[in-house]
Amino acid sequence: MRVVSGKYEKGMKLRQVRTAKDVVISDALTFMAGDRSHVEEAYPGDILGLHNHGTIQIGDTFTQGEMMKFTGIPNFAPELFRRIRLKDPLKQKQLLKGLVQLSEEGAVQVFRPISNNDLIVGAVGVLQFDVVVSRLKSEYNVEAVYESVNVATARWVECADAKKFEEFKRKNESQLALDGGDNLAYIATSMVNLRLAQERYPDVQFHQTREH
Repeated sequence: MRVVSGKYEKGMKLRQVRTAKDVVISDALTFMAGDRSHVEEAYPGDILGLHNHGTIQIGDTFTQGEMMKFTGIPNFAPELFRRIRLKDPLKQKQLLKGLVQLSEEGAVQVFRPISNNDLIVGAVGVLQFDVVVSRLKSEYNVEAVYESVNVATARWVECADAKKFEEFKRKNESQLALDGGDNLAYIATSMVNLRLAQERYPDVQFHQTREH
């Protein structure tokens, strides 16, 4: 968290604007090289580390009660995709919870196709896939492996014309998915496939980024 204005003091109560809930921040950290230490106070420009148990998302704003929100923090479409599979099928609920929370942190993006029960993980670098599997095992007690998947890119979709949007969704159900925030996305098997969809449905907007 970056302090933009005012002064942070250990144990102070802050308003998390997205949830409209008050939280007490008593264990903020500061980092210096490989060391980290608890912070007693911080000023504008200081960067603080907060412990996150799945309640903080990228773009969240904390205030002393004001309901203000910063916009323009983008989520970029991933460049690499993998299907993720459980070694123990009984832990599907834990897997989904872990992936959604990791996607909220920005570690990866997760897509849930609406036509099947697959879980597709998107990233901008190969290393992110390894980090996610490691954190799933250590933090959620879930062992998972990756498989290749026929996905080249993803675009978030919306349309001002509800009737045309319903037609688009009906005819392209097999290529639609929900991301970690339940936003609808078009999963393209190739860039040619994406361009054809854009040509067929000029009223539908295909966004390469999505704001938090």
